[in-house]
Amino acid sequence: MSGNSDILAPTEDDISKMLMAKVHIGTKNVDHQMQQYVYKRRSDGIFIFNLHKVWEKLMLAARVLVTIENPADVCVISGREFGQRAILKYAAHTGATPVAGRWTPGTFTNQITRAFKEPRILVVTDPRTDFQAIIESSYVNLPVIAFCDSDSPLRHVDIAIPCNNKSVNSIGLMWWFLAREVLRLRGTVSRQQPWEIMPDLYFYRSQEDQEKEDEEAVEAQLKANAFDSQPAFENQPPAEEIADDNADWASMSNAAAGQDWSASVPSATADPAAEWGAADAAPAAGEGWGAAQ
Repeated sequence: MSGNSDILAPTEDDISKMLMAKVHIGTKNVDHQMQQYVYKRRSDGIFIFNLHKVWEKLMLAARVLVTIENPADVCVISGREFGQRAILKYAAHTGATPVAGRWTPGTFTNQITRAFKEPRILVVTDPRTDFQAIIESSYVNLPVIAFCDSDSPLRHVDIAIPCNNKSVNSIGLMWWFLAREVLRLRGTVSRQQPWEIMPDLYFYRSQEDQEKEDEEAVEAQLKANAFDSQPAFENQPPAEEIADDNADWASMSNAAAGQDWSASVPSATADPAAEWGAADAAPAAGEGWGAAQ
C-alpha cells in the first residue's frame, strides 16, 4: 500500500478519524467502475469502502498535485455548499485556485469571459455536481482528480478517490488529508509532528450555527468586561494594617483568657450582717432630724 512505503502509510489516528467521519460509508447503488473500491455490502444495502484503497488513492493524488510547480495552476472546485468551505481552506493553505459556488460556463474554453482560467490540473468535490467543469476539462485535456462516492460516474475522471462525498465531516476531512499530505511532500509540514491546523476548520458550518457562535462569543466578552469594570473598595486599609489589627485582637483575647476572674468576686466568708450594720450606723450628734428641730 502507498507504494510499499511505510512513510506514506496511515497511522492509527488517521484511520480513527476516517471511521469517525464515516468516510467508508457509501450509498445503496454502486457504479461498475467503483466496484473495485468496495469492501463489502451491509445487510441494509449500504456499500462499504476499503479504507486501504481510499488512503492509497489519496496518496497518489497528493503525489500528482505536488509535481505542479506553480500551486496556483491547481484548480479546486465545489459546486455543493458542503464542500465550499473545505476548498477555500485548501486553497489558502496550499496556494491553489478555488472556484466555489456556481460554475461559469466557458471558464476553460471561452477566453472572452472574465473568469477565464488555464489551470494544469483540476480537483472536484463531486463528479455528479461538477460535471460541467469536468466536461470542459476534457475539451482542453486537463487531468481530473475527483472525490467519488460508490454511485459516482467516472467519465473523464483520471484519479478517483473513493470516499463518502455526501457527508459534511467526510468531505471536509478528505480535503484536510489532501492538504496535509501535499504540504508534507513539499517539506512545509513535518511528518514527525502533528499539523497545527485542525480538521474542524475544513468542516461546513451553516449560517445559523456561525451566528450563534458569534453571539455567544459577544456575550462572554461583555460579561468579562462588566466584571473587570466593577469599582474596587477605595477606603479599604492596606493589608499590613489589617494584619496588625488582627494581631492586636488576638493578643487581647489571649490576655482576657489568662486573667483571674475570681479575684474581683467578694469573699464568701465575709459577714453580711456586719456589712449591713455598717451601712445603717446611727448618725453623729447634731445631725439628722433632731438637729433640725
